Amino acid sequence: MTPRERWQAVLARAGPDRLPMDYWATDEATAAVMRRLGVGSKEEALRALHVDYVVKVAPRYVGPPLLPDTDVFGRRFRDVDYGAGAYRECVRNPLAGFKSVSEIERSYRWPSPDWWDYSVIGGQTRGNENYPVQGGGSEPFLVYKELRGDEQSLADFIENPEIAHYLLDKLFDLAYTDTLRTLEQGRGRILLCYVAEDMGGQSDLMFSPAHIREFLLPGMKRVIDLAHQAGAYVFHHNDGACRRIIPDLVGLGIDILNPVQWRCPGMEREGLKRDFGDRLVFHGGMDNQRTLPFGTVEDVRREVLDNIRILGAGGGYILAPCHNIQSNTPPENIVAMYETGYAEGRV
Repeated sequence: MTPRERWQAVLARAGPDRLPMDYWATDEATAAVMRRLGVGSKEEALRALHVDYVVKVAPRYVGPPLLPDTDVFGRRFRDVDYGAGAYRECVRNPLAGFKSVSEIERSYRWPSPDWWDYSVIGGQTRGNENYPVQGGGSEPFLVYKELRGDEQSLADFIENPEIAHYLLDKLFDLAYTDTLRTLEQGRGRILLCYVAEDMGGQSDLMFSPAHIREFLLPGMKRVIDLAHQAGAYVFHHNDGACRRIIPDLVGLGIDILNPVQWRCPGMEREGLKRDFGDRLVFHGGMDNQRTLPFGTVEDVRREVLDNIRILGAGGGYILAPCHNIQSNTPPENIVAMYETGYAEGRV
């Protein structure tokens, strides 16, 4: 099977020839894997590891010129060095000081969907027919918290609900239009829409189910329905201990749950598979907080086998790390993960 056929078989609850595998990692971790394998490109490394990687498509920005390190929302970013690499972090929250919706309306310019050229998407899908293609989707609270600042964004749900509704409605509207235009230009070749929202912390939800249901789920439902109408599946990313809201997300119609941080309370693999395995495909499951960076090669192999046995029972599992593999992860552990998945994931 091709990687796309493998993903489609799992999503359709048909039997693939083997377990599909996906890859998420920082550039530094990928460079280490390339050196370990003796290859000259990421693509060569992924092929050597038999990864069924996702091809992402997106429109081309053609809007007003942007200031250096600043995006269409007015967020400014800089690289923050953590010793073994760097992450790009938001260092300016353009709506942090606003106290009312009227003040925002007077002083802030929203980006227009017409600032992007969607005609390029068809060309991005051509030549990638054998791979799962991802395009469109939404993750508005990620933008929201960088517009308002981390602490203020969480306080807004209680202290400034009118601002929260206003900003999130604007962000969901942009995401909806982006998804609509992307799917139209994809012409049936887009398999996945990425509808994400980080709701879980390390031990529980970061905000209440009531607030999630009020502020986030209605907008997510619009994008999910749009994706399904176009024949695409919904890939839902939700970090941490998000167990309490999973029934709601299943009710919205998500198809894939990522990343399955099974060491977090409530995210035990057996319980997730038992309660949702008939309605969800699980993506991830390889712990990159402990096992991948600090375990032995044998620990990694054992966890792959456990994931196949538990999450892959009867199908419905795509092997992948629980988020981007970090630079402190031994490359031999990364290679062991994919070698074990390839060897032991035969159906």
